[in-house]
Amino acid sequence: MLRKSLPSMFTVGNLFLGVLAIIFVFNGNYEGAAIMVIIAMLLDSLDGRVARALNAQSEFGKELDSLSDVISFGVAPAFIMYVAAFTGINSALAWIITAIFPICGALRLARFNVIAGTPGYFIGLPIPAAGGVLCTLALFHEQLHVSVLLLSTVLLSFLMVSTIKYPSFKKGGIPKAAWYVTPVIIAVAIYVGVTYPGSIGKMILVPLLLYALYGLKKNVELMLARLTRRNRRNRQRNAPIDEAFNSETRM
Repeated sequence: MLRKSLPSMFTVGNLFLGVLAIIFVFNGNYEGAAIMVIIAMLLDSLDGRVARALNAQSEFGKELDSLSDVISFGVAPAFIMYVAAFTGINSALAWIITAIFPICGALRLARFNVIAGTPGYFIGLPIPAAGGVLCTLALFHEQLHVSVLLLSTVLLSFLMVSTIKYPSFKKGGIPKAAWYVTPVIIAVAIYVGVTYPGSIGKMILVPLLLYALYGLKKNVELMLARLTRRNRRNRQRNAPIDEAFNSETRM
């Protein structure tokens, strides 16, 4: 029984940390809130792997994971950014942009649950990565202008609902004989996060931001490649017409 319910326990832990992040923000602890989201990301990455290792996958676990992700990586990061950076600007603008992020995250999760994706890839930026970038960006609210943070929130929201392909690392599973070490990994992550909250939070931003920008870069490259192929086809199609026109002109 414990083995079957263990993946859901990780998911509930993910949700619990998302709620804690919101509570931390109420108390003005942005760094602690960001660390809660980052540790929730770790739990989110482990629950599916543990479920596959224990052969305990279920529709219930899948739906619970999506509901938890909306809170931990949609609502909590948006609220962290709002309280940290958006309270001093136009209220309507701040409310709208803050609401757009979890809404796009929910749409992203709903699409993921009902539409088959490309093997080895996610369609759209995964909400844990988007939430991780947003909450760690909030730690730089004193160094970055609020317009940069507003644009970043909108961009991350767009990337979640876009059709840009992002590489999936879900194939890296946990051997059945080693699933019991996952609580140790979580305990170490919590200790490091609590001991060095500011440093760890800001360090996590770098790989998450690179991952988010990777998909954007690949999409731009694909668009340029399609444009080049279209222009080449147009030139090949128009070549006989141009040649005939030139011949008539010479005559």
